[in-house]
Amino acid sequence: MFPKYQTTATTMRKTLTLATALASTIRLAAQQPATMITETTNGANIRTEVSEVKRITFADTTYNLNKNGYRILEANDLCWPDDRLLPLFLPPTTSLKSLDMSAASLSGEERVMFCTLQGLINRTSPRILLYNHNEEPRTTWPSAHSLRTAVIPTSKPYTLVKLFKDEVKGLVLYSNTQSEHYSNLAATIAGLDRLLPVTKEIRAKLVANGMDFPVVEDLTALKMSSALDIYTYLYDNYWHRCSHRLLVSIRPTIPYVHDISAACGAACVWLDPRKSDERQLLDKMLQDLTPGRDIVLGWYPEERSGVGEATKYGLSTVPADFFENTTVYAAVNKPVRINPVPKRPRLENKVYATVYISDGDNIQYCQHAMAKIFEQSGRGKMAMNWTISPALADISPMMLNHYYRKATALDCFVSGPSGLGYAMPYDAHNSRYYASATSSKLVKPYAQLTQRYLEKAGLRVITVWDNLSPVQSKVYADNCPYLYGLTVNDWERQSGRLTGRVQSKWLPITPLYPCYANSADVVTDFFNRDIKKFKGTSPMFVTGQVTVWDVGPDKLIALKDKLDALSPGNVNIVRADHWFSYYNEARHLPFDITLLQDMEITSSPTKTSAKYAADGSPSEEYMWVSQAAEGTGWVQMDFKDTFQVSRYVIRHAEAAGLAPQLNSRDFTIEASLDGDTWTTIGTHTANTAPVTDTSITPVEARYVRVTVTHGGIDGHVRIGDIEVYGAH
Repeated sequence: MFPKYQTTATTMRKTLTLATALASTIRLAAQQPATMITETTNGANIRTEVSEVKRITFADTTYNLNKNGYRILEANDLCWPDDRLLPLFLPPTTSLKSLDMSAASLSGEERVMFCTLQGLINRTSPRILLYNHNEEPRTTWPSAHSLRTAVIPTSKPYTLVKLFKDEVKGLVLYSNTQSEHYSNLAATIAGLDRLLPVTKEIRAKLVANGMDFPVVEDLTALKMSSALDIYTYLYDNYWHRCSHRLLVSIRPTIPYVHDISAACGAACVWLDPRKSDERQLLDKMLQDLTPGRDIVLGWYPEERSGVGEATKYGLSTVPADFFENTTVYAAVNKPVRINPVPKRPRLENKVYATVYISDGDNIQYCQHAMAKIFEQSGRGKMAMNWTISPALADISPMMLNHYYRKATALDCFVSGPSGLGYAMPYDAHNSRYYASATSSKLVKPYAQLTQRYLEKAGLRVITVWDNLSPVQSKVYADNCPYLYGLTVNDWERQSGRLTGRVQSKWLPITPLYPCYANSADVVTDFFNRDIKKFKGTSPMFVTGQVTVWDVGPDKLIALKDKLDALSPGNVNIVRADHWFSYYNEARHLPFDITLLQDMEITSSPTKTSAKYAADGSPSEEYMWVSQAAEGTGWVQMDFKDTFQVSRYVIRHAEAAGLAPQLNSRDFTIEASLDGDTWTTIGTHTANTAPVTDTSITPVEARYVRVTVTHGGIDGHVRIGDIEVYGAH
């Protein structure tokens, strides 16, 4: 992405071109609407509709070079597409320098300095890996990302700074004597100007190790002592220079996410929305972020007031205050390898139960505690739903792949609250809506962002905290077609139980009852309030949630026998995607009939397997590919029963992370009652989109066939996944 020059000069001017091309003068052979696709060296494809391009400019650029001759990037040099939560970083170097900061016994202020250094260096090219919060085995995530490291001796940690001293301009000198919030102020300035935030004690250690950096910013003369005054100073003097794509909310001296804040030039604050003056200052910052694009990363002094305040502005919070090495793991930019979804048996007059495990919205939990809990022996013995953050699709896609690789057919991943990042439309504990109950203005961009990341991460269910108004429910239904269902929390803080509902005649919204239970016995007690009424004449559905801190797989597995004892032979504990499929079928609502165990699938000759065309995974490993490179192919599904088919979805090559040019261009979808007489229900030509999602007037059918007449640019037809929605 960035040129290398064999020179020892610290700065140079490189003239790329003096031409400016207007989009109106560009001739494009592609059919309209034309799409310009920029492929970067880290494998990303940036799509831009030509009609949206005003000007393409190549101009003189002045920049600094490091000792290896590579351009040193400043925060505003990063490539940060609007459809990504974080910038596109170059891939990690062959061998990263690693330091165990815990073993090196570094102070909190030293760790902030080292994490800031990591962000400054990794901004140009990821070369530093730091260990801080070692709950999981230290090799877990470097191994999952296929990284090699060269260890810095913990007895000489400042050797790491010396290795990269030429890429540091100087120091921000501060003291936490009057207030710990100076640490966040110093770290913010450091990220903007390629400086290291240091106290006088840390500076003395740098000098003792042969590094006498100049003090560029000296904050020690400042007399402010309150969080409000310090962050007001930050806002007045530096906020206009900070990135408004990301706000980091982090307790001062906690080091973990300072690498990404420094790399992005983001502000670091710790403001308490429960205090009106601090809330007003936080609001001024939140107002400058864009709903549906930007996020808050970190945490707050108090959960509900903090998450709720961001929600008021259409923003979500990705809990991450102990998440390590974001600038390394985000740089391993690989597609998420989504597992195939097991087929389900026919619906019976049984009790269908499903249970969710909490806290997966918190990416530090995904990185640390979940890595241990997921290894418990009870996992894989009963269907369990693991909440996980769809934000990992950008922040650490290989972390998602790690869990997918280890998952059994009984492990189902679902989104934590309330989609892409933690948002709280309604706070049941305080009986208030943070997002307007009657307007879709700010919920809509959040739902659209959520849809994109649900699909990238392969998550079909969202656990919403705490509830949704009718308007908010409709926003999810209108903008999140990838969903199978939503859950809301019944904290028993209202009169009577919450009841389930169906939004827009297809999206089920069901209460978790209980929610955040602390034992299998509690779940059993709540479920029995319904199961004791089961007559066996129609299906019954129960669903609940446990807190992972009290109920891991080894304890949750006891639920299987406990529920069977309530109604022997009548209770089926199932995955969440199956549960919602059964739920919709029982209510004669559309559901994805490709999940049915009875479905038979055939195809034209394939290099892979016919079943891959409709297995619930669009990933390359499970993709249907035509055997011949003739640009044609077909797939046919026999559902063994007739359904009112009302929607079909086809995921093409790009949905698996492959080049957009490999998407199928021309194809038809047909339906039949007998397999002989066919009716065309969809015709698509000149397709460039990664996903085709089409609703139709319901048609009765037993068979559905997809026929491609113009495949990818290499002549092969690729089908990532097919979904067909029908109802009895």
